[in-house]
Amino acid sequence: MTSIPVPEVHIEPWLNKVVEWGSTTSLEMQKDVCLHLTELHGFLLKISETLQHMEPSTAIEKLPMLGQFLGRLCWNPFVIGHEDTRQMLICCLCCLTSSEPQNAIEKKANSWIKGLFCHLLSSSGKGEEDPHIFAQLGCTATDYYDKLLENVISSLIKQLRQSHQDNRTPILAEQVRSISIACIPILTLPEVVPLLEALLLYHGTEPYEVLDSQFLCAVSDAVQRKKIALSESAVLSLWLRHLPSLEKAALDLFQRLIALQSKSFTEMEQIIKDSYLPAAACHLCIFRVTEDFFRSAILESEGNHKIITIIRLFTNCFIHEYYKDNTKARLPLRAYFSHKNTPLVLALLRKVEGLLSSTCIQHLQTIVKMLKHEESNERSHENVFQSWFLLIRLGGWVDIAAEQLLTSDPEISDDLLWLLAFYYNPCNESQSRGRTMIEAKAVYECLMSLRRSSSICSMSFHKLFADETKSNTWHPCTLQLIRHLCVTFIVFYPECHTVAKDCISHMTQTQEAASEVSDVLARTLSRLDIPGMESQKIITIVHELLQDL
Repeated sequence: MTSIPVPEVHIEPWLNKVVEWGSTTSLEMQKDVCLHLTELHGFLLKISETLQHMEPSTAIEKLPMLGQFLGRLCWNPFVIGHEDTRQMLICCLCCLTSSEPQNAIEKKANSWIKGLFCHLLSSSGKGEEDPHIFAQLGCTATDYYDKLLENVISSLIKQLRQSHQDNRTPILAEQVRSISIACIPILTLPEVVPLLEALLLYHGTEPYEVLDSQFLCAVSDAVQRKKIALSESAVLSLWLRHLPSLEKAALDLFQRLIALQSKSFTEMEQIIKDSYLPAAACHLCIFRVTEDFFRSAILESEGNHKIITIIRLFTNCFIHEYYKDNTKARLPLRAYFSHKNTPLVLALLRKVEGLLSSTCIQHLQTIVKMLKHEESNERSHENVFQSWFLLIRLGGWVDIAAEQLLTSDPEISDDLLWLLAFYYNPCNESQSRGRTMIEAKAVYECLMSLRRSSSICSMSFHKLFADETKSNTWHPCTLQLIRHLCVTFIVFYPECHTVAKDCISHMTQTQEAASEVSDVLARTLSRLDIPGMESQKIITIVHELLQDL
């Protein structure tokens, strides 16, 4: 580089002016900066033209106040907010950068200039227009901004965690809210997920929610649409902070399960587990919300069997999650089910695996006795509904009742029929449950007579179902109960297996009937297909019947 005489560059007056600008942020001072921007741009152009003909070390030696002057300008927001002036600052800094620093002074100067470049980039957000900066930094714009975002996020996370751990230096609630608002437009970026989780897991001492409501709504929407994947603890915190997010998650789960064409309980259970709702329901507050949601769903659908199936599956998944981790301190399982009759809750929660048939019958008798006592003492619709709502959530014993009714010779057939009738027809308006029991008992006795016959053919079942196909007098609840009895008989009575497909086909002439029969078969498969149960023949026939449906 050719050395030329250094022109007269009077930096001192401008340096004094810049120092004056930095002394205050008053409106008058801001106006003064704006007034001098054009003149300042011309002065920086003159410095840039001069530096292009000088070695960096020479420039530092000949213009000792230049570094302080440029540095102060870089930290003045009104100066660097002016694009032309900012570009001239960058040109001057590039001229002062040593491509191959020879000594400690030049290395220190390069490091200082690099810091100013980073500040200018961070302030402007227009790094793609400044290739000279990235040439000096030795990286691409993408690499720089990725690293910058990573550092900013790490710094904010550290600040949130330290504030949470150390009450002596708490972060202000308004700062936390500002951070949450800033995350809204970028929350789907994978790099931002750790900050989202830190925000959701942040708990200050404020008696109110510090995170912005729009932020919580945006995060909830992104989670539901699978745009981001948060940890289970972060999702739990989101639902505890923001009730609409929890309600939306429950509604989304219901809609997905209702729309599902497959009757594979394994597939449905996996969808339920993947929603994280059963695990989150181990937190009593969330369990109560899901309980209210189920109550509303069952009332609005007037006891639709699809809704009942979903509720039963969800409750089974919840109980599985409850027992999965015994290390956590939790309330007793009975405390989750809000029913004043604790013995009834405990009776329905009892596991059937390993119990003898006689023990099952005695236990069912106890359940029926308690339910009848509840109904006779508390005749209000609300109290009857609460008992029935508890029964459908913990409905495993209802299926056991149907099995015991048709495979044993219990002397309490009326009690078991009453339990099934209460399950399918809880309201008993105009004594309709009494009629259901009479009609169901007639079918039960026909099935028992078939059981005593030497052989069973498909025509035997065709005659049995003749009343159903020819008459519309039966209540829908009665039809559901009768289908439950017939399917159970076909599955558990080996002599029926040869004609099972034809009988099931005859029973499922309508979509509603096919759906109800599929539910009974799927529940039977789910109950029997567990390790240690010697039911392979029954499991095989149920699999085949479900495939045909």
